[in-house]
Amino acid sequence: MITLTERAAKKIRALASKKGLRPVLRVKVGAGGCSGMSYEFVVSDEIAQEDIVFEAHGAKTVVDPKADFFIGGSQVDYEESLMKSGFVVKNPQAVSTCSCGKSFST
Repeated sequence: MITLTERAAKKIRALASKKGLRPVLRVKVGAGGCSGMSYEFVVSDEIAQEDIVFEAHGAKTVVDPKADFFIGGSQVDYEESLMKSGFVVKNPQAVSTCSCGKSFST
């Protein structure tokens, strides 16, 4: 299961509204980054039959089964500061992460 914070859901709704889409955030996991695996976030209202869908605060998060294996139990938040802004994953399965928070290893 992946949970969304209210702040993340609000940002998903805002981004989707600008694009004329339903509020859906796809979280992908791929090879790369300084820790071995990286997160990718795409606002898209495409949901495949095999996707796992989680809903909270008026927005949805979707992941494919492979990504769910690596990030199940995670929380997706949105952080904004003077230095950076973006979605962040608090992944309890991550053994190590890079300093920017965009890559991890399990």
